Amino acid sequence: MAREQPINAEVRPAQPPARSAPRDAPAPAPKRARRRRRPVPGALKGIAGLFLLAIVFLVAAIVGGGSGGEEPAQAPAPTGEAPGAAAEQGPQELGYPAFATSNTTRVGGADAAANAAAVALAVYPSTTPAQRPAAVTVVDAADWRAALAAAVLMAPPLGAPLLISGAERAPEPTAQALAALDPQGDGGSRGAQAFAIGAASVPGELETRRIGRGGGQGAAAIAALRERLAGRAPRHVVIAPASEPAFAMPAAAWAARSGDPILFANRDSLPGPTAAALRRHPRAPVYVLGPSSAISSEVVREISAIAKRVRRVSGEDPAANAVELARYASGGFGWNVTDPGHGFVVTRSDEPLAAAAAAPLSASGTWGPLLLTDSAATLPAALRDYLLDVKPGYTTDPTRAFYNHVWVIGDQEAIDVNLQAEIDELAELTKIGG
Repeated sequence: MAREQPINAEVRPAQPPARSAPRDAPAPAPKRARRRRRPVPGALKGIAGLFLLAIVFLVAAIVGGGSGGEEPAQAPAPTGEAPGAAAEQGPQELGYPAFATSNTTRVGGADAAANAAAVALAVYPSTTPAQRPAAVTVVDAADWRAALAAAVLMAPPLGAPLLISGAERAPEPTAQALAALDPQGDGGSRGAQAFAIGAASVPGELETRRIGRGGGQGAAAIAALRERLAGRAPRHVVIAPASEPAFAMPAAAWAARSGDPILFANRDSLPGPTAAALRRHPRAPVYVLGPSSAISSEVVREISAIAKRVRRVSGEDPAANAVELARYASGGFGWNVTDPGHGFVVTRSDEPLAAAAAAPLSASGTWGPLLLTDSAATLPAALRDYLLDVKPGYTTDPTRAFYNHVWVIGDQEAIDVNLQAEIDELAELTKIGG
């Protein structure tokens, strides 16, 4: 009798179905055309194969502080391929991890649903009941705004990882990850085992709390849900661009880390649901993420008429914008990461769902900000300069030094292995003097 394929079988996951964007939201940014997969160089295949076992221990060390130190499960796989197919395909086909260096770990599934499933299982290995989340959040692949906003449900005390689904059915990686995570609900989730956002389909028969709206309305509803579950008003509010996803993406990591909700504004107008949400907490400081080309100064003035304190955090392009939020600190808001000894997450700026999928990594393990690259082969100057600024060093004893670790999100079509090697070099501990 053939053995049932395990949850962590190393094969390529399926693509989730898409649906039309919600009526209240601007048209979504066009999807990046699927690039032709680049093969891993032969030498790197051999290295990856030799280090697969070492990778397991590396990742266990990274996420072990928040999950009991067990070995993480790998990315779930679709049905229909033989159990031995992964070995024939080679390490580049693994959903998690595709390849790791001494300072980086790649989550390299074929799509955002596979990456979200892999991240969820890295954060919650789920080999024992204590390693399972009380609840998960399931978002619609066609609604990047609600997906980014839903990252706030990963923040303590709820800690709900995010999975990606479709309107008609859930892709196989999501279904398999959900079965492995096996959320049971608790008092913190008010008994819910899953929070479904918009039209997202939830497989199985879980106790599900559904927020039936998407887009900006959904973000406001998620903010209200987070407030009820946390039992307190938000400390800060983030306003992200509704039509510029690359400038909005870094907000997901911060929301997962802090519990600060994400709301959306158009370039030249403040949507009604966002204004209403702000009016409920006029004393909460508001931080507008992105330059005036994404959210105009007129809209900031409109927000200022509601909120007592409004500040803008921005860079001239998406990579610089992400770095600005990583450096920023004001009254408890912002990562304030200006020195070595931190975790980081790097993904492509044209894949907003990747930011949502990776958000749990910013609220566990080596907690750290999301950084962006706009190319598979070249680091943006702002990102390279920032990684150089926070590059760790030591004088006499490297075992007593601070270390950086970078999660790389996406396959080689998104971020080439050579670029990953460059990131590794920038994160490497270096001897200073002597």
